[in-house]
Amino acid sequence: MKDSPDLQFFSILARQPSLAAASLELGVTPPAVSRRLAQLEKRLGVRLLNRTTRRLSLTAEGERYLEEGGRILREIESLERTLAAGSDVPHGLLRINATFGFGRCHLSPVIEAFRRLYPSVEIVLELTDRSLDLAAHAMDIGIHFGAPPDRRILARKLAPNRRFLCAAPTYLQGRKAPTVPRDLHAHECIVIRESSTAFNNWHLSDGQHQEMVKVYGGLSTNFGEIAVEWALAGHGIVLRSEWDVAPYLRSGQLQRVLPAWEGLSSDIYAIYPQRHHLSSKVRVFLDFLAARFAEQREPKAHNADVW
Repeated sequence: MKDSPDLQFFSILARQPSLAAASLELGVTPPAVSRRLAQLEKRLGVRLLNRTTRRLSLTAEGERYLEEGGRILREIESLERTLAAGSDVPHGLLRINATFGFGRCHLSPVIEAFRRLYPSVEIVLELTDRSLDLAAHAMDIGIHFGAPPDRRILARKLAPNRRFLCAAPTYLQGRKAPTVPRDLHAHECIVIRESSTAFNNWHLSDGQHQEMVKVYGGLSTNFGEIAVEWALAGHGIVLRSEWDVAPYLRSGQLQRVLPAWEGLSSDIYAIYPQRHHLSSKVRVFLDFLAARFAEQREPKAHNADVW
């Protein structure tokens, strides 16, 4: 199909904030991107993008071309995957970014198992305190918590991830347990400074209502594992992802506080650049990763703390 290269080009271009960003993603110069876009618009006889030196925006025709072209590309992808089934063995370098805690606890064992099955794939795992820009750091896959950042990045949900309030029995002993979110005002709360947002504002939900509670405490950190260690030592209540605290909840070292209330969910996604949507090494690894996460959760499905 002679139009498919243009569809792929425009699909990548439309998901970038500027021609400069698109040129990096496509591996060509900005003038080359501009010339090809002009040729495509001339061939179609319509303007697809409004562009300035700083940003791009889709025209109505561009929106339609992107939407219907995306459907065609997905059909082509499905056909090619079917034809390649059984012979598409992953190989080459696979670069993955994740946060320190999750990377050590959950991603590293999966990578070890994957490497045994696919020795032709060389894997580099780069752990950081915050997610990297995949294009800028030449990453193939990033593990992301919460909604994907924008539509220019492809994303696959790997697992749900709730956020629990919990504390050690030694902290709760002799104290009146909270029964409603505002009761947290009377407790020592261990807060995590993970972003520029107000770190001591906890957003909670019981499934029907949401509340924001400003909490206080004598300990705060920018590293989640340290916050959990302080909670284990009995210094206060922490709000943390289930993957981080579930082992301690199962062992009894931590207990749920306000069990009807949880922090806003922060589901786990794999994000990857548009250019990798047909990559065997990316596709097979993500399938393997999702299956392993599902296996980890399945035996504990009867338990509220499933990781």
